[in-house]
Amino acid sequence: MKEFAVLLLLALMLNGCGDNHVPNPQVAAGGVWQSEMDGGDGIGSGLSFIAQFTVANNGAMNFTSFQLLTQIDGGCFPVTGPRPSGTLLVTPNAANQVSGTFSLTVVSNGNTLTLTSTSVTGTLNGTNDTLADGVIIGSWTLKGSTGCNTNGTFTMTQTTSN
Repeated sequence: MKEFAVLLLLALMLNGCGDNHVPNPQVAAGGVWQSEMDGGDGIGSGLSFIAQFTVANNGAMNFTSFQLLTQIDGGCFPVTGPRPSGTLLVTPNAANQVSGTFSLTVVSNGNTLTLTSTSVTGTLNGTNDTLADGVIIGSWTLKGSTGCNTNGTFTMTQTTSN
């Protein structure tokens, strides 16, 4: 019985050591991100944007701003106005490097832009629940009106906050 009590006391002491903070990687993944989109044809090309969003526990993205940075006259989307929807799910490993999945859909003027990740990377700071050096790489497709049926690749980069 004495050995059991010593083992129990030791287990309780070890359990109390360290940081009990459990980071929430989804919430940490929000912030300001900029996208460079390559490829596309005609008025369906030149689509790059900057977006600010938060991410809920379930990965749902809530956009506080979304603005196209480049636009061809008569393009497939207005520069401001479209409200995207999407998900960003990240999981940290033991070294706090994240991997995950990302999808984004923008619908406007009868056109639908869809971005899907092939890679999500970054570093999670578990102390203050922030993601740093986030990069999302993937492919995009655009479907809709004449001239707005094309595709390409994209890179989204998390901007540094001060």
